[in-house]
Amino acid sequence: MSLNEQIQTTSQPGETGEGGRVTLAHGDGIGREIMESAMAILEAAGAGLEYDIIRVGKEVYLEGHSSGISPEAWDVLRRNRVFLKGPITTPQGGGYKSLNVTIRKTLGLYANVRPCRAFSPYVKSHFPDMDLVVIRENEEDLYAGIEHQQTAEVVQCLKLVSRPGCERLIRYAFEYARAYGRRKVTCMTKDNIMKLTDGLFHSVFDEVARDYPDIEAEHFIIDIGAALLADSPGRFDVVVTLNLYGDIISDITAQVAGSVGLGGSANIGSRISMFEAIHGSAPDIADKGIANPSGLINAACMMLAHLGRPRVAERIQNALLCTLEDGIHTGDLYNEAYTKQKVGTEGFTRAVIERLGREPARLKPVRMGEQRAPIEVLPRPVAPADKKLVGVDVFLDWADGNRNPSELGHRLEQIAGGKLQLKMITNRGVKVYPDGFPETFCTDHWRCRFVSHDSEVSSSGSGMSFAAPVDYSDITALLQRLMAEGLHFIKIENLYEIGGRRAYSLGQGE
Repeated sequence: MSLNEQIQTTSQPGETGEGGRVTLAHGDGIGREIMESAMAILEAAGAGLEYDIIRVGKEVYLEGHSSGISPEAWDVLRRNRVFLKGPITTPQGGGYKSLNVTIRKTLGLYANVRPCRAFSPYVKSHFPDMDLVVIRENEEDLYAGIEHQQTAEVVQCLKLVSRPGCERLIRYAFEYARAYGRRKVTCMTKDNIMKLTDGLFHSVFDEVARDYPDIEAEHFIIDIGAALLADSPGRFDVVVTLNLYGDIISDITAQVAGSVGLGGSANIGSRISMFEAIHGSAPDIADKGIANPSGLINAACMMLAHLGRPRVAERIQNALLCTLEDGIHTGDLYNEAYTKQKVGTEGFTRAVIERLGREPARLKPVRMGEQRAPIEVLPRPVAPADKKLVGVDVFLDWADGNRNPSELGHRLEQIAGGKLQLKMITNRGVKVYPDGFPETFCTDHWRCRFVSHDSEVSSSGSGMSFAAPVDYSDITALLQRLMAEGLHFIKIENLYEIGGRRAYSLGQGE
């Protein structure tokens, strides 16, 4: 029976037991080949699953569905709750969205889990003992995808971070570490620069860590953390971080391990979860029968563990390790020292099936442990806090004359009134008025801060501030005066005290 025939026999409609029905999508490029491989192995290992197949990817894009998934497919995903997805191609050009990002955000798949293990010497790596997991926030941060061009010269991308989003992910990371016998969780942020957004993630990490005294907790600034992951990955166990950083460092760790083609990932939500290989659709080798299916096989094993079938997952992964040990490799893993037989996708699949029930002799065998329920976490409710309006940042599009900040500052001081006074002007985050430097380059994008006449800010770094409240009518009146003077505002950001603390970043010298 061919691999294609095997997958078709296991994907017919019908009822099945709880947790035994899975949504499946072949994807694009090499997707069909490697999915057929994974399904044949699941069938041979006795996974006992049934499948509903949906279409996603490039063909669906070109049919006019800009998300890359047809409307009726969402109902199938909701019904089955578990999704095994092949790699997809997002056509380049305007109007096309990333299907992965769309699915993750639409279905609330908040945690991206990427185990990263070295398979040395069979897969070349400088770190043969590397075995870590990157857990990445999946819905927020810069991946909210909220961008605007605000002036002829300046565009912005909003970085959104929420307390519930931080807590849910971080608590999941600690629960994952506890469930899988991991000893340490490392948080990585850039909160020395982004003190409110990354600062929130770090502070929530410290709060949650106190609930897990049995697990070591540490924090690194993301730049040195990424360098250490590339240089000394053995010092890490579970790494938890924000969306963009996690996207970058999970590829760094996969490359350092030498196993990009072997990596699988889980996208975990409170109701639905998606499992996929970490690599792309590789259209250049599609339909040639040479693709390495290992990444999707490992993703399918993560899915089995999630479904409460850890023994089947363990059996498959150990058979995969035996195949590597026996020197049966696809072309991407070929090396003269350890490859005894170079095979294509189907040959590799048959080799794994033949080794089901065996354990590796040199590589560390996989031990999944006892059956466990999927990890479930709920963020604690956020208590209401007093919120006081104390000022406003007005962003202007202004390119008059030689863009002299002093000229703009003097005009704004005349326009300010009521309870508001001009505090400062910045350009790309650098204070240029008052007391700016002539060397500072200025674009046509200006942030102009107006605050209460009675505002004071603590210089102790505590974030405490003491300001008289401002009315929304004061701000709208200011905006009307700006427009009357020919100064065009792009947007505003209100300045608040929340819970008695300053809830906005300070400018230089403020």
